[in-house]
Amino acid sequence: MVVMRYAIEHIIAYGHKNIKASHKTTIEITRESWLTPRGDCIIGVNANKGPKHFNKEFKNIVQNNNSIIIAILIVNDVVDVVVGRGSSSLTLDDEVKVIFRKSEYTCPRTVMIRANKAAADIRRELIEILRSQAEKAMIHVFLLALTYT
Repeated sequence: MVVMRYAIEHIIAYGHKNIKASHKTTIEITRESWLTPRGDCIIGVNANKGPKHFNKEFKNIVQNNNSIIIAILIVNDVVDVVVGRGSSSLTLDDEVKVIFRKSEYTCPRTVMIRANKAAADIRRELIEILRSQAEKAMIHVFLLALTYT
């Protein structure tokens, strides 16, 4: 019998005046409070957690080569969704940065590979709120990890 396992993480981060979200291969959310104009993959700062803080069940599912990761991004009433895959190569032990990648590259910050979107693909309305309202804008990132056993 096939059994579906799933786990959810909820990240809260904030906007910043320097958010550009123009990177073509990655999306990043960081616990750092500052952002230079060079950080073109970042969509949220001052996050409440990094991969190291994720619950054990979530990590176990993400570290499965057959897992699917769905990130639901919500700012005010604007929603976008990013879908990618997990991997046994993911260590999920970075304390500061959460990164979704279109590629299959992994490092301690990587939470999702083979993502269908990068920062440049995120709805511009969502990005504009994060930039224009800066630290007053809150982004909720719900991460759903799914796998079948």
